[in-house]
Amino acid sequence: MGFRVYSGPHGAPTPKAFERERMLFKEFTTLDEAMSWAGHVNGSGLTALLVEGDDGTRMEKQEITAALRHRETERGQAARSA
Repeated sequence: MGFRVYSGPHGAPTPKAFERERMLFKEFTTLDEAMSWAGHVNGSGLTALLVEGDDGTRMEKQEITAALRHRETERGQAARSA
């Protein structure tokens, strides 16, 4: 199973199927690895536009951003509890 993270400049739309065929992506074996990379991409001046998995997973940039915010909130709460 694999997960692909497509990225591009801020403000770019989610790529259509025919556009993805020509785009570069980074592939991961787990969703957690893919989301970690998406967070790195978002912090580097680009935007994670799409996370797509062989299992049917599909997260567009708004969903990716929301999931990354939720992840950071959980990490912050865990750090305060420790």
